[in-house]
Amino acid sequence: MPHEDPAPRIIALDVLRGFTLCEILLANIQLIANGDRAVTAPPMGEWDPWLGLPIFSLLFGVGFALLLDSAANRVPRPRLPLLRRLLALLVIGLGHGLLWRGEILTVYAVVALLVLLPSTWLPRWAVAGLAPVLVAAASGAGGGGGPLMIAGLFLLGSALVRYGVVERLERSTRVPLVLGLGLAAGVAAAGAVAPGHSFASGLADLLLAGVYVCAVLVLLRTPLRPAMQAVFAPLGRMALTQYLTATVLVLMAGRLLGVPIGQSLQAAYLTAGAILVIQWLFCTLWLRCFRQGPVEWLWRWATWARRPVLRRRVPS
Repeated sequence: MPHEDPAPRIIALDVLRGFTLCEILLANIQLIANGDRAVTAPPMGEWDPWLGLPIFSLLFGVGFALLLDSAANRVPRPRLPLLRRLLALLVIGLGHGLLWRGEILTVYAVVALLVLLPSTWLPRWAVAGLAPVLVAAASGAGGGGGPLMIAGLFLLGSALVRYGVVERLERSTRVPLVLGLGLAAGVAAAGAVAPGHSFASGLADLLLAGVYVCAVLVLLRTPLRPAMQAVFAPLGRMALTQYLTATVLVLMAGRLLGVPIGQSLQAAYLTAGAILVIQWLFCTLWLRCFRQGPVEWLWRWATWARRPVLRRRVPS
């Protein structure tokens, strides 16, 4: 029987999830409102729909590997809860797809079942070696955010956990700073060496996503940490709830209230901002009384096949 007390949360991961999901909403709000079509293209340099996907995929691989470690200490067959978790995610994704055909959860579930779960039987050096191969192959094939790229990033996130990198996220400023500067140099080099080339462009986008991650990690080591944690961590802790309810709120704003999200970038961004404020208030208030978001609680129930405790014993 699994123990109910969760492992200590890594705040940096919650902040990164919350930050990334905000970017994804800003990038996809027109697509959601208009059946996967962006009527008004954003100006150059504004929200790139693809930049949030590598971070989200990497974090999914990280979360999967952390859960495997937790399951190994709780149950004799640790991969069984992970299998149930992915099947539940597939069901959630199929349901979400009825609202928006561009949703990503179904792809995540299938790729994880085919690649991420089997990779748990591989040694960590094999996972770490296979990850860049898949990422390079996806970039070379113009895969963008396709399943091959997602698989590579899943494995990269898993490898970061298995090599102990994730558990040290909160301890260093110099490492993410130096890495971020190196990735930024790579972005500049990729753009200068082969401008317009699909492989170079895909690589530059991937490296730029890494720059964003490093920048967030560096800022979390500054006096800005309390503000960043207050803004992004509640959203990150309820990432699945936020992702699903964002679709519902966008569709309500566009179809019921008549907000011209697809015809006006200003309307789209103002609507996204309003949705994020509503979600932040809901997440912050909810987590004062409950341990997890409502969808996360149901997902955890499906994972462990046992109803977990939802309400906090002492509301904070």
